Amino acid sequence: MAIILGLLLHSWCSLLAWIVPYFIFIILLLNFVAVNLRKLQISSMHLWLMLFQIVISIGGYYAIKSAYMNETVAQGVLIGVLCPVAASVVVIASMLGAKRETTTAYTIVGNLMVAIIAPVYFSFIGSHQDMSFMDSFLLILSKISPVIALPFFVALALQIFTPKVNSFLNRYKGITFYLWAICLLLTLGQTINFIFIHGEGNENTILALGISSVMISTIHFATGKWLGSKYGDRIAGGQLLGQKNTAMGIWMANTYLNPLASVFLAFYSIWQNLFNSWQLWHQDKRKNR
Repeated sequence: MAIILGLLLHSWCSLLAWIVPYFIFIILLLNFVAVNLRKLQISSMHLWLMLFQIVISIGGYYAIKSAYMNETVAQGVLIGVLCPVAASVVVIASMLGAKRETTTAYTIVGNLMVAIIAPVYFSFIGSHQDMSFMDSFLLILSKISPVIALPFFVALALQIFTPKVNSFLNRYKGITFYLWAICLLLTLGQTINFIFIHGEGNENTILALGISSVMISTIHFATGKWLGSKYGDRIAGGQLLGQKNTAMGIWMANTYLNPLASVFLAFYSIWQNLFNSWQLWHQDKRKNR
């Protein structure tokens, strides 16, 4: 539905895309206030998942750049792997039988990791290469951290100093789904609008982004499930590595990389939703046997 509306309203979506980071902040804040942040438990699996994202994202970037010699596709792979886990992963993974505490913890530490690593990578890859590393890093950090990391610290402060306010906000966590849907619509529409304007002559790049996105999606879910099985939670591992916050990833790509690279995550959102739908259908079928 978001893709269809984005196609029909792409010019309007592009104009309204500036509100996306504010909505992402609210989404993360409302998800974080629903969790007791002082009782978070980080497992070895979480550390391996973060290491995978950190190493494979930059490794994949240089591998694609060297072999395929296409900077845009390489950037697509970079943001596709580094893209933080979706906040909705807790709901989907729980429906599939994963441990809620495992998925909840990674939605927090995974986002904090991206808030630190993304400015490092974007400082020498993308639209700020004309600046020194430190200037570029600090500039990008100052823009990304308030969106991704600040909600955690605000939620933590609310839980410590004003628990009543925290409880009040917790009542409205249900609206995060609608805010996420709006973000996905706007970011996909922005990507579609960019394709309409600059897509001519980039057909091979767009095709390569689509093919690489389905390959990376498969690798994510397969590797995550394999890693999760080592720690007794196969479903959580697959969902935490495979289910991405594509709205946030598209926003970061449009802002700090070649906007055409965001096509990778536009395709990725299709593959992950198809796979999740199949998993839920298969789970329901097994229960009804």
